[in-house]
Amino acid sequence: MRRDTFLRSVAALAAAGTLPLSARAAATVKMMIPANPGGGWDTTGRALGRALQDGKLADAVQYENKGGAAGALGLAQFVNSAKGDPGAMMVMGAVMLGGIITGRPPVNLTQATPIARLTSEYNVFVLPPNSPFKTMKDVVDQLKKDPASVKWGGGSRGSTEHIAACILARSVGVDPKKVNYIAFRGGGEATAAILGGNVTVGGSGWSEFAEYIAAGKMRAVGVTSQKRLPGVAVPTMKEQGYDVVIGNWRGVYGAPGISAAQRDELTRMVAEATRTKAWAEAMQANKWTPALMTGKDFDEFVDYEFSSLRAIIYLAGMA
Repeated sequence: MRRDTFLRSVAALAAAGTLPLSARAAATVKMMIPANPGGGWDTTGRALGRALQDGKLADAVQYENKGGAAGALGLAQFVNSAKGDPGAMMVMGAVMLGGIITGRPPVNLTQATPIARLTSEYNVFVLPPNSPFKTMKDVVDQLKKDPASVKWGGGSRGSTEHIAACILARSVGVDPKKVNYIAFRGGGEATAAILGGNVTVGGSGWSEFAEYIAAGKMRAVGVTSQKRLPGVAVPTMKEQGYDVVIGNWRGVYGAPGISAAQRDELTRMVAEATRTKAWAEAMQANKWTPALMTGKDFDEFVDYEFSSLRAIIYLAGMA
């Protein structure tokens, strides 16, 4: 085949989307982040984008933030606008599953294509710098006296920090339905509310609050892990006598309607991205736990998580 004929053939295949993403010139990944800037999904999506570029797996990454309804607004936009796009990805995780269970949005995660679980981390509860409380026991004592007076601030309704607050309430004899939970559209909004003393207690993944805890701008009073986090002096909820153990995980989905080959290619790209220096640096900086899972294992994991979270939400009185 003549060189000019070959190049025209390659161009036609690329335009039709039948070439692997990695074989196209100037491959661009479109990253939907279904939350406002500054939160865990935003950090994860941008870290993955840097890793894709660091590994020469994408020439450019375009980010779009669409927060609200535990990611359901971003999910709806992704499902409606990215159909069949082999270069589109969306960050998601346990929070989105919880939001779908509690909010029952018209759009469903099954409309998109599972690619990979990326990370896992636990939540931390923090107090504003000017809080009259010093420990989680102080918070629990006030919760028992007057549940409405304790304002819990965090991510969307159904998030892991919301569920954790309800589990805590139930474990100390407080009706979970009386938990005064204030949901924010993104980690940035929640952080501002905590720093401003507009909530009593804040909750989120450790990575979102780590710099403020280190700077003394937030007081960490409990983490939801089974054991203390490596290098972290904050006690677990369990060692303080509160049986609250719940983790958070984050992953990525592809667009609806992509082929099996296109899904495999995205999966390969993401897996390779997690082996880059940029990703290793993000893992260390954010104290994320590596949790890569792909293929059928990831499909089954998501199904299990939906079932597990439904049970937890029901027991926590949020159903």
